[in-house]
Amino acid sequence: MENRNDPEGIALSSYERLAFLLIEAELHRDRQLVRRMRHPETRPWLSLSVAALTCASLLLLVTGILTADLAVLCCFAALWPVTLLLAFRLLRRPANTEDRARP
Repeated sequence: MENRNDPEGIALSSYERLAFLLIEAELHRDRQLVRRMRHPETRPWLSLSVAALTCASLLLLVTGILTADLAVLCCFAALWPVTLLLAFRLLRRPANTEDRARP
């Protein structure tokens, strides 16, 4: 006997509905999974790219000041806004306050 009252139009037997509900209940009990789904982990590439771009920008800044080469200063002018944009994106990430509240 299949249920045709599903709004998505998918017909499931009573055994399949029960299995689906049991799986769903098990997933809702997993607190770590719920927390990860609510606050997805940040990828390390953002932090690493901000660090690398900051170092490259500072190197270009110092080189541009010491040599007064126009090409170096133009590279710095192009790289610096990208560095700031990624740094602000890094700072805007939501902080996971639940982990800090636990001892």
